[in-house]
Amino acid sequence: MAFVLIGILSLLLILLVVITYRLHSYAQKEANDAIVEKTNLIQGWVYATLVFLILGIIACIYWKVKGTPYEGHLIEWLNIIVRVMHITFGIAWIGASFYFVFLENALNRTEGIRDELAGNLWAVHGGGFYYLEKYKVAPKTIPKHLHWFKYEAYFTWVSGFALLFIIYYFNASALLIDPAVLQLSEAAAIAIGVGSFIVAWIIYDLLCKSTLSKKPYLFSIVGVLLLIGFAWFYAQVFSGRAAFIHFGAMLGSLMAGNVFFVIIPAQKAMVNAAKNGELPDVQKGKNALFRSISNNYFTLPVLFVMVSNHFPGTFGNKYQWLVLAIISLATAGIKHWLNLREQGKLSVWILPVSVLLLLSVAYATAPKISNKKCDEISFATVQAIVQQRCVSCHSSKPTDAVYTTAPNGVKYDTPQEIVAKKDLILQRVVLTKTMPQNNKTNMTPEERELIRCWIENGAKIQ
Repeated sequence: MAFVLIGILSLLLILLVVITYRLHSYAQKEANDAIVEKTNLIQGWVYATLVFLILGIIACIYWKVKGTPYEGHLIEWLNIIVRVMHITFGIAWIGASFYFVFLENALNRTEGIRDELAGNLWAVHGGGFYYLEKYKVAPKTIPKHLHWFKYEAYFTWVSGFALLFIIYYFNASALLIDPAVLQLSEAAAIAIGVGSFIVAWIIYDLLCKSTLSKKPYLFSIVGVLLLIGFAWFYAQVFSGRAAFIHFGAMLGSLMAGNVFFVIIPAQKAMVNAAKNGELPDVQKGKNALFRSISNNYFTLPVLFVMVSNHFPGTFGNKYQWLVLAIISLATAGIKHWLNLREQGKLSVWILPVSVLLLLSVAYATAPKISNKKCDEISFATVQAIVQQRCVSCHSSKPTDAVYTTAPNGVKYDTPQEIVAKKDLILQRVVLTKTMPQNNKTNMTPEERELIRCWIENGAKIQ
């Protein structure tokens, strides 16, 4: 059955690839702007269908290899490929966000500006000079070739959502669910994760449409409180690492929703009005700009979350939700300072306060070193613990159902390998207690204490 579905989906994939080339060729030759616009719209939906067909083929392959030795290998390579795509699209999207907010902040709005312009900007880059103009409403004639900034956002979100499924949802019991936090079925955990994105968008969209949007400070305070609430909520239902990632995915969903539901429709309405000789609705442009600036402040918190899984001292902390909230607030503060700098405004306190917030988190999350005196612990005792709790994953031949190769290349097959990684073991196993992942092998506090004593006594093999 799986092979039949793969065959059907592959044929549809080939057909759509042919259609995309035909549509592109047709749009290049067509002189009617309205037809070209419709063709481009159809092509956009064809692109989206192509992505979902590829995901469908991958799902069928996973269905076929599930429970075999190839399952872990497939997941690992999907992780690599989709992660690279996600990073690439994300860089393009965030780069565009940074660039256009910079343009808005740096525009010359006073000197030698024509009446129809809101501002202009001279720039030098890459060995050449550039001149840009922003219109108050729209130019008298809309050019045929008008570049849209939308696919960066769409493909970032689609690839990120796919990555969320690959890492956290395909085997939810491995990284998503932590029984010590909350006992959940895989279906319930996935439903909570996906459902939270929808709920977050509804609340955020209503907030943006409310009168609070006209009161920047009050809007910011309410927005920060809502984000803190979501950070706390995720920490109550998911593992520490999954809580952080879902917070970032939630912010990314808000950003993509802004593009899809507000920014692009507003831009299309303005373009269509200008083409029809009508006066564009300026308010739609203002709404789009408001959402664009909102996205700009989300960028640095999202970037932090993307790399947070490498730093167990953050998501492994007892008050992980507060750590997440403070770091998000501090990074957004740094972005605000940069935005003010681009406007030529001086802010003395925003940057120092943001840095102090980050330093306070670093101090608060510092490991608490035990003052208990340790008896001499034999290496044989420690090796027995490692064999029982760790080598199912961290071995040259893992027996774990998820990992077919040792995560990050960390192996504990020999005494020398264990000793060489003693600092890593101290950080992950003893201090942050983020290993084993979600304590899937049930390492006890007493075992962690024995490992601590062995390391503090010099981590001797003999």
